[in-house]
Amino acid sequence: MDTPIVAKDVLTEVIRRGASRLLSAALEAEVEAYVERFAAERDEAGHRLVVRNGHAQLREIQTGVGSVEIQSPRVRDRHRDEDGEPMRFTSRILPPYLRRTRSLEDLIPWLYLKGVSTGDFSEALGALLGPDAPGLSAATVVRLKEVWATDFDQWSRRSLRGKRFVYLWVDGIHFNVRLEDQSRACILVVMGATATGEKELLAVHDGVRESEQSWREVLLDLKDRGIEKDPELAVGDGALGFWKALPKVFPTTREQRCWVHKMANVLNALPKGQQPEAKRRLQAIWMAATREEAFHAFDLFGQMYGAKYPGAVERLTKDRAALLAFYDFPAEHWLHIRTTNPIESTFATVRLRTNRTKGCGSRLATLTMVFMLARAAERRWRRLTGSKLLADVILGVRFIDGIKAAA
Repeated sequence: MDTPIVAKDVLTEVIRRGASRLLSAALEAEVEAYVERFAAERDEAGHRLVVRNGHAQLREIQTGVGSVEIQSPRVRDRHRDEDGEPMRFTSRILPPYLRRTRSLEDLIPWLYLKGVSTGDFSEALGALLGPDAPGLSAATVVRLKEVWATDFDQWSRRSLRGKRFVYLWVDGIHFNVRLEDQSRACILVVMGATATGEKELLAVHDGVRESEQSWREVLLDLKDRGIEKDPELAVGDGALGFWKALPKVFPTTREQRCWVHKMANVLNALPKGQQPEAKRRLQAIWMAATREEAFHAFDLFGQMYGAKYPGAVERLTKDRAALLAFYDFPAEHWLHIRTTNPIESTFATVRLRTNRTKGCGSRLATLTMVFMLARAAERRWRRLTGSKLLADVILGVRFIDGIKAAA
């Protein structure tokens, strides 16, 4: 049993050394490029204003593979900018005061929402980074949370003026953590797709059971911060109070119900023995190539299950129009707008805080941690397929079964 542990430690050490060499090479190349950029700038004596100046003191950077030692190259910089202000070289790869990588910053809020208390962070992170990892005390974590709370406040107030959001995805994320008022945390999340196809996190608010009033406050806040044009389409779960609030704030935005939520809701009204075949029938609706084929699949589902399971059929048919709105948008976008998957996939691993959590949680702390995790995921969100077609959607070009109609 000891051999695998030794092998793992050796491998980790090899990875650390390799990371250190790669980072050192990148820093050297960055400095060389900076010095070369200003090679022609000289003082009255003909001496260069920007030259290499040895190396800084050795320092440790905490990474996902443990502590990595780095000795950054230094630059003696005596040149000035166009306004006569002195310039100073600052590495974009390794800022002067960086002590831990972004991946570790993402890990801390994730551990918090998974039930690790502030006092246990040193032990939890020490197991990942080594027992001698500095700066991971409970006090450090508390300070980080305070900084993140400030970041969240500034982000929540940021201006959205001048941005055009074509699609919205909305969802209410429940966390199994009791807050100070003994209520269960419900976080209202809004994502948007810009006119260039980039996905952007727009709002993270605490709500009261996903009520109409809570959603109305979220939408009014977005409008107040600069969203002037109504989004073309909003995608969400049919149970949300969001749908009552939407027309009061963005009256021209069309509705698209999430098919993942709808299928789960319909299948829950059927016996388990009927669910596999019913699921296949439901998939045949939203995977149909045309609206006409989807209508046919809708009718067939009703004929097959209406007599014995009218409740399941009612759950499906009451949102028929909103479930098929995607046919009026480019087929390239269907993958993105038939479900709330952009939000669901982001919160899949952190939706519920584990039962190990003791006592009450802070509403601000929960909001802040959700915000940090969502921002971390945002860096990995992919652009919409067929993003060039968003211009046609904005201009009101008509699409029939996902295909642009002839002029």
